[in-house]
Amino acid sequence: MDKLLYVPNPLLRQKADKIQSVGIKEKEIAKKMMQIMIKAPGVGLAANQIGILKQIVTIFFVDQETNKETQYTLFNPNIVSYSQEKIIMEEGCLSLPEQFADIERPQNIVVEYLDENNKQITKEVSGVESRILQHEIDHLSGKLFVDYLSSLKRNIMIKKVQKFLKKKNNER
Repeated sequence: MDKLLYVPNPLLRQKADKIQSVGIKEKEIAKKMMQIMIKAPGVGLAANQIGILKQIVTIFFVDQETNKETQYTLFNPNIVSYSQEKIIMEEGCLSLPEQFADIERPQNIVVEYLDENNKQITKEVSGVESRILQHEIDHLSGKLFVDYLSSLKRNIMIKKVQKFLKKKNNER
């Protein structure tokens, strides 16, 4: 639970389990996830990325226009609606270091989740926040951003990650 998993780790392709209720253990996992994500640095993290198959997502980003920080945890997040308008933005992933691709996703979503007090939240989000949440919620069902690419592009990226990790391990 202390470090990030990288492709092709099979846990990244597994579905995370729903949480019955948010307790001390779930809050501790979320706190640890937030630390790992910020240190990485990343803007979002799903629990399966650290080997925990629970539906927990943390996000932390700074809005480029307002310079406002957004940081929170979602338990059992679920996207209940997607806008018709789509937008293409570059995405990367902590589990695929140094790999980026333009991905098309809905511009706005409505997401439901439990907060750390077991309160049901429904929130409409757009822009970068919408993008981060869609990416992280995909993780909870075992889907990676490279799955939106052609198999050729996906395989090239996965090979690059394996080379990167081999090089990183040899430097130790």
